[in-house]
Amino acid sequence: MSQLKRTPLYEEYRKLGAKTIDFGGWDLPVQFTGIKDEHEAVRTKAGLFDVSHMGEIEVKGQASQDFLQKMMTNDISKLKSGGAQYTAMCYESGGTVDDLLVYKFEDDHYLLVVNAANIEKDYQWLEDHLIDGADIRNLSDQTAQLALQGPAAEGILQKLAGEKDLSEIGFFKFSSDVDLNGKKALVSRTGYTGEDGFEIYCHSDDASSIWNDILEAGKEEGVLPCGLGCRDTLRFEANLALYGQELSPDVTPLEAGIGFAVKINKEADFIGKPVLKQQKENGVPRKLVGLEMIDRGIPRHGYPVLADGEQVGEVTTGTQSPTLKKNIGLALIKTQYAELGNEVEVEIRGKRLKAVIAATPFYKRDKK
Repeated sequence: MSQLKRTPLYEEYRKLGAKTIDFGGWDLPVQFTGIKDEHEAVRTKAGLFDVSHMGEIEVKGQASQDFLQKMMTNDISKLKSGGAQYTAMCYESGGTVDDLLVYKFEDDHYLLVVNAANIEKDYQWLEDHLIDGADIRNLSDQTAQLALQGPAAEGILQKLAGEKDLSEIGFFKFSSDVDLNGKKALVSRTGYTGEDGFEIYCHSDDASSIWNDILEAGKEEGVLPCGLGCRDTLRFEANLALYGQELSPDVTPLEAGIGFAVKINKEADFIGKPVLKQQKENGVPRKLVGLEMIDRGIPRHGYPVLADGEQVGEVTTGTQSPTLKKNIGLALIKTQYAELGNEVEVEIRGKRLKAVIAATPFYKRDKK
């Protein structure tokens, strides 16, 4: 059995008694004190996550923008220096290679943040389509990433940031040279929880110091170290797609409901554009929808969804929502059954249980 990879923060979780699991070949914490406690902390106070398993790929050179326009579904030309953009990469079939963030430093310098399980695949895909005047470099091994999420996140991180006013970093914007108690970091106002907060990129050697400083600075506000368990329930309530569940090589970004990141009308051609253009014009054959159970039962990943006595799709993610206290799910189903209020059935342990197509996101934070 191959050795599980560990992030630079592994020793910190061990000290805190975290329960770790094999997550795509990484030994990562699923929980510290408990999924519900951690979920609640992020929704009401703040939670700190280690997401150093994510991948970072640097793109440099005078043809960087042209290269990224060819590779990405979103319009990179609209991105300004100091801005971040959510996008996808697609195969010629329209299926999804990955969903990712693009950070723009300058016209000739970008950073791509990709999903952990896809680092090697994404790097190879980019390398296979590289154009003259653009170079790529995998920075994943030397980069750590932390996420501080929740309504108290800004106040906590500000204690470490000195004279840098973090309130000036707008949503999907970043500052690349923030000093956090003497450690240099890129701080972006992004996240995967549906809450306000920051993602913090630093050198691997500085990760433990920043982690401990944040936990110390946030004691009064009730910050908790958080694991992958609540990261999944949080992103799911906010209807944020997870690669390998809502997105895959067999699912297009339009089917998965991230059409806002697909710019069919941008001048540049991108890989998969003809198929996606056809889907945009003619409609998608399948659609990602919200499910709310009527009968008692929890919809789980892979469970069949039925209508008119036949299978019309399957659950991509499902759980009992810690915030809403309801059994809910996301499902990819045939478009003709996707109307809000439609009744369907979910097959749970051999039983067909009633559910209704519900609006998403299930949770939206109150933006005061």
